[in-house]
Amino acid sequence: MDFTLNKSQKEVQKSAWEFAKGEFDKEVIIELSKEQKIPDNIVKKSGELGFIGIHYPEAVDGGGMGLFEHVLVCETFCKKDSTLGAALMFSGYASECILRNAEKSLKEKYLPQIVDGKLTSTGAFLEPKQGYDLKKISTTAESDGDDWIINGKKTLVPSGNTAGIYVILCQTEARADTGAHLSTDGMSLILAKAGSNGISVDNIRQNLGNRMMPFTDITFTNVRVPKSNLIGKQGSGYAMTQNFFTENRIQIAALALGTAQGAFERALNYVKQREQFGKKLAQFQITRHKLADMASKIEAARYLTYHAAWCFDNKKTEPHQAAMAKITAARAAVEVSHEAIQLLGGYGYMTEYEVEHFFRDAKQAEIFQGPPAIQKDIIADSIIGKLK
Repeated sequence: MDFTLNKSQKEVQKSAWEFAKGEFDKEVIIELSKEQKIPDNIVKKSGELGFIGIHYPEAVDGGGMGLFEHVLVCETFCKKDSTLGAALMFSGYASECILRNAEKSLKEKYLPQIVDGKLTSTGAFLEPKQGYDLKKISTTAESDGDDWIINGKKTLVPSGNTAGIYVILCQTEARADTGAHLSTDGMSLILAKAGSNGISVDNIRQNLGNRMMPFTDITFTNVRVPKSNLIGKQGSGYAMTQNFFTENRIQIAALALGTAQGAFERALNYVKQREQFGKKLAQFQITRHKLADMASKIEAARYLTYHAAWCFDNKKTEPHQAAMAKITAARAAVEVSHEAIQLLGGYGYMTEYEVEHFFRDAKQAEIFQGPPAIQKDIIADSIIGKLK
């Protein structure tokens, strides 16, 4: 399959790179990362120029393009800086749940603000001691007249302290116990505004990487939201969340791909300039072979990521394709950025040379939305199928 970019896609890639070169200031990024803050002005500029919602329809102020073009922006931004790039591309995290499933009125109310960079969103899916087993959630949303009343606690909510809205996975009806497993019937997605009565943000964590996107706990205590904030059909929340995870894993693969490329290019530039024993480091065979391995890993990750995005846009995607892209791209990001640190030697350990935070950000890409073991289970399920 040929993934040569067409004219429009090349323009997207070029525009994203020009924006990143002009707006991504290294010193500002380092300082804001320490403070765990994202520059709101750059989020707004990114939205105004169409980068955040490039894969959203024009009806909600989006670019009317596909996930493939979104992947190109993710890759390009993270090549310039993995921390700010990921934060920008995740400023609308979980809003795809609204886009793909919500009623028109809910889409029109919130999506244009997210696309324009005026509102940030996040997803509240996981719960303490639950891991990624969403069948065990205990957060409830009980019907009360024209409202839902939400009670429960969510954990590891990306940017939970700064998001304007939450997409929450709740139990809205009793579950059947099938013996071996709890049924996924009765789960629903509901939207709640940040700052609503009964919502508290707790335990803002200091991350190893991606420090502009801290993870938090969110507690919901008798939070009242209108019935119209139900996303999609009641009882379909589990399936909608899994579909979102599939799409999001392709996005994470793109972020990891850009991270790997960014670390590689910094290492390549260094070894082409640095001399030792009268020769450029790039002239030593061991260095050449390391660069060859790094480039090969990136190209393999790029193919799988582009293929998964193409399949998604052509309605041919399967969960295992997204899992393959994510696990391969994240592994490439971790291994390439690690090797970049080695090639830079002591400088690779220094913040000002950037590859150290590319390495830290790469590790989060490997873990977020399911660590490698979960991706392998998804892939294995597809390969093996049902056993008789």
